[in-house]
Amino acid sequence: MVEQNIVFDSGNELAAYAAKQINYHVMGYYPITPSTKIAEHLDLLKAEGEHEVVMIPGDGEHGAAGICYGATAGGGRVFNATSANGLLYALEQLPVQSGTRLPMVLNVVCRTVSGPLSIKGDHSDIMYTLNAGWVILFAKDPQRVYDMNICALKIAEKVKLPVIVAFDGFFTSHQKRRANVFAHDEDVQKFIGEYHAEHHLLDPDKPVTMGSYMNEPDLINNKFQLHEAMEEARGVIKDVLKEYGELSGRAYDVVEGYKMEDAEAALFIIGSSYDTAIAAVDELRKEGKKVGVFAVNALRPWYKEDIYDMVKNTKAIVVADRQDSYGGNGGNLSIELKATLQDFKSNIEVATLVYGLSGKDFYIEDAVDMLNRALDIAKSQKVENRFDYFGNYPGKEDYEPTQLFDPITKEQSSPGVTTVIEDEKTGQYKVKGGVPKNATKMPKRWGPGHGACPGCGIPVNVNLLLKGIEGNVVLLFQTGCGMVVTTAYPQTAFRVSYVHNLFQNGGATLSGLVEMFHEKQRRGEIPEGDDFTFIMISGDGGLDIGMGPALGAALRNHRMIIMEYDNGGYMNTGYQLSYSTPKGAKTSTSHVGPAQAGKSFTNKDTPMLFAATGIPYVATVAEFLPADFIKKAAKAQKYATEHGLAFIKALSACPLNWGDEPRYERSVIEAGVNSCYHPLYEIENGITTITYNPEDKDKRIPMGDFFKMMGRTKHLVKPQYEELLKEIQQEVDGRWERLKARNDSPVL
Repeated sequence: MVEQNIVFDSGNELAAYAAKQINYHVMGYYPITPSTKIAEHLDLLKAEGEHEVVMIPGDGEHGAAGICYGATAGGGRVFNATSANGLLYALEQLPVQSGTRLPMVLNVVCRTVSGPLSIKGDHSDIMYTLNAGWVILFAKDPQRVYDMNICALKIAEKVKLPVIVAFDGFFTSHQKRRANVFAHDEDVQKFIGEYHAEHHLLDPDKPVTMGSYMNEPDLINNKFQLHEAMEEARGVIKDVLKEYGELSGRAYDVVEGYKMEDAEAALFIIGSSYDTAIAAVDELRKEGKKVGVFAVNALRPWYKEDIYDMVKNTKAIVVADRQDSYGGNGGNLSIELKATLQDFKSNIEVATLVYGLSGKDFYIEDAVDMLNRALDIAKSQKVENRFDYFGNYPGKEDYEPTQLFDPITKEQSSPGVTTVIEDEKTGQYKVKGGVPKNATKMPKRWGPGHGACPGCGIPVNVNLLLKGIEGNVVLLFQTGCGMVVTTAYPQTAFRVSYVHNLFQNGGATLSGLVEMFHEKQRRGEIPEGDDFTFIMISGDGGLDIGMGPALGAALRNHRMIIMEYDNGGYMNTGYQLSYSTPKGAKTSTSHVGPAQAGKSFTNKDTPMLFAATGIPYVATVAEFLPADFIKKAAKAQKYATEHGLAFIKALSACPLNWGDEPRYERSVIEAGVNSCYHPLYEIENGITTITYNPEDKDKRIPMGDFFKMMGRTKHLVKPQYEELLKEIQQEVDGRWERLKARNDSPVL
């Protein structure tokens, strides 16, 4: 054994610590709860100069998986972490990784797969990966997360397969436990050994082609070799775990059990629930009941011989599945165990209980109940119900949903706050009205009862937008703070029709809804007078992961509005950097420290990206000029209902993560405009007009004056960041000068 230290850390922190000690070449990542802390903690350690891992934020989980694939193709060591729908979004990349035999390590922090949306932990995500060709280890506690992350890379490189380390979201990922870690990174690196990829893309003397088109008869050989690699992994995993045990004093078996030697009935359960089940076994053993519990530490490969050897003397097993393979009368653990017992012609009775979905707590009493059910089956040798849910409850047969708000009529939502008329000379639209005091006549479509933080800019900006939108409205919110704080089941804060889809797919979803409306209206299924304005609300990084579908909607020019509330980060997951975060800003994935100075690249210019698609209307707005905001909203509605897609971007405050005072938020937004970080303009049918010029009003301020108002950027005005601030100022000045040139041009 080598020297070790005791730490008090969570599973996520220990996964990051293992990655730091390994000193991977690259981590491609994307934030998603509850796995995000792994990237956050690794970035914090990087800012302190403790490792050299290049951390690359993807534009989504699919992009992050692509980053990892490209990096492994370069022959280096690669790391990633994700959860739930993020894993599913990346899923098509997983068989590519294994099919080309490129080793890497992916941490899957297990979480409920949407929909409906839930961020709590169960096993509905990890089971999707069983057929992806990856080795899958399952860690029940933070200590094993650390240990298995170290073992995983050695296993991966020995068998040339990627490896997943899975563990329970929030239970294992966030709960802190005492754990032992190696005192010296060199001991970890020595255990793993050096890696020299046999084939990679960065050897000029040995060029290779990866990702060839392959058809029959060759593909079957490729898959057979993948099968052989997984069979080889059976022995390698055991060898590596044994070797690691000799080094660390912590030896693990691929299958483990408690009091299984003489157990008549047993519970099969994995993850953090295993320790709870052990406590239940002890309770029942005091009563003289011969029960036991067992688990697997590897889902792939499946160790059927070891499992059968563990259970062969039992009479009945209850399988606790933390997911359901719908229609299969059991989750994947049940299905795999039943197949194993069939292979050995066993007469052990098996029953399934689906439990703990969406992080539903699992108590000792629950495990006792399950074990007693197994005992009853063992004694009677009869199974009354081979499949059931555990912990569900009946609804009310006569339940009728309560309408929380009276519907807003078209007449109520058309008070004439604005009037849009066409200029006969230019063909552009002019807006009359839009005076803020008159806008109070417009009923609020986003009602009271939301849970946004004090000073949050999202409700302010969305309600200002809706002040300028007359008539019926349908809203789509991408995943983000705006969605999370308004629609906690069974309540809603919306007085109009609302839909949510996955983070990345808002633009496509609303496109489908828009075209369904127009087609049903064309067929006479919706009356001509029942017009709607369709609005997609995006923010919190939604135009990173969702940029592709949003640009697709713009290129198709659907009649809808996309409104981006730019709060400069992934706020709903704890403020990780997004592509709209200012360069140099401090976030939980762009820390400031001796070796790092915040976000390393400039913010995304989304209005210009949408303008490049040729849509008829693009505008930027700010809450400190409400009349301008309302008029642009009215103009966007006119274009969206008659011509095509309109895009509006608002700079949206987040005092919690910007690190400023909510009461001063309006002045912070004003400073963002006056510094020209967020200039106000519109692009109407390709012609650009600056609608507010701070230079003409003698209000132009340097970026430092804007940055010092926020905790996330105030470090940039310190002398040691002078050159970085200059770079940022030059970028903002360049964008502003180009915008003025467009404004002065009759054709731009």
